[in-house]
Amino acid sequence: MRSAWMKTLPLCVLAFCLPGVAQTAHLRKTNPDLTVQRWYGNAIDYSGYRVGQNPDLKVYPSQAQVLEDLTILRKNWKLVLLYGGDQHSQDVLKVIQKQKLGIKVVLGFWLSGKPGFETKNADQVATAIRLANQYKKIVIAVNVGNEALVSWSDHQLTEDKAIEYVEQVRNAVRCPVTVADDFLYWRQPEAKLTGHVDFILLHTYPMWNREDIDTAMSSTIKNYEIVRKAHPGKTIVIGEAGWASYSVGDKHAPRAGDEVKQKRYYEELNAWAKANNVTTFYFEAFDEPWKGSGTEAHWGLFSVDRKAKLAMQGLYPELMPSGPTSPSYAMQASGGK
Repeated sequence: MRSAWMKTLPLCVLAFCLPGVAQTAHLRKTNPDLTVQRWYGNAIDYSGYRVGQNPDLKVYPSQAQVLEDLTILRKNWKLVLLYGGDQHSQDVLKVIQKQKLGIKVVLGFWLSGKPGFETKNADQVATAIRLANQYKKIVIAVNVGNEALVSWSDHQLTEDKAIEYVEQVRNAVRCPVTVADDFLYWRQPEAKLTGHVDFILLHTYPMWNREDIDTAMSSTIKNYEIVRKAHPGKTIVIGEAGWASYSVGDKHAPRAGDEVKQKRYYEELNAWAKANNVTTFYFEAFDEPWKGSGTEAHWGLFSVDRKAKLAMQGLYPELMPSGPTSPSYAMQASGGK
């Protein structure tokens, strides 16, 4: 009887009676709606950790450093993806709001299936929910966990546990909810998370599959198409795709990491994403030295000193480096001497 009565009410009355519904509808109109298969402009993955800073040690960038970073990024990107239900994400959102930067955020957070991480997971979830509700005009989606389902993950969750976290967040926020994972997980037609997320957040890295630059884009497109065919009708956003400017080890083609190759991949990926209505978050903004001296530390389009690598030098002449922004393979060959 109650539902029949509500159906007879004008929409304006329903909006007055249900302010949460009205607010959600308004935010969907004013914010990019990632549940719709569209290209919403340039997007980038951002972690602001500089030398001596480390999320595992809870040593975070200052708000002044965050403002410096976001001032750089807003020149070319208005969509940013974050990685923690932590102080860093809180500072990023606070700076965006205070400085009226106009940047929108996909708020991600870390989850681990390792024994003993239950309390940390609960803290990440609680913080992300709080921030998503506090910054409704900025947070356009919440990402529940990062590469925790794919078989090679070192912090793997079961699907059922991941679904439990997703539903907990969905019941507590008004924005869309997703999970970020590698194409090897999402390519499975039986992937259970598909029915619980508002859109798929896909990671694809040709470099980690020993591809070199000449086959990088065809590999990226192939992986996207495999996932699209596995889940027809489901919106797909690429949450991570990038090319390192330096690489170490045998998991890549020889000397795959390179600034010329990075520039080519960045330009080809952006052109394809725009032409095919795929919002794509490029990985990543800045080099992160806390990840070590190998490949993981060199994915940024800018160095840790906030100098433009080759891909960005045309857009950021004011950030031209005075020296190299990536290590030399000559040093690698000589053992760093």
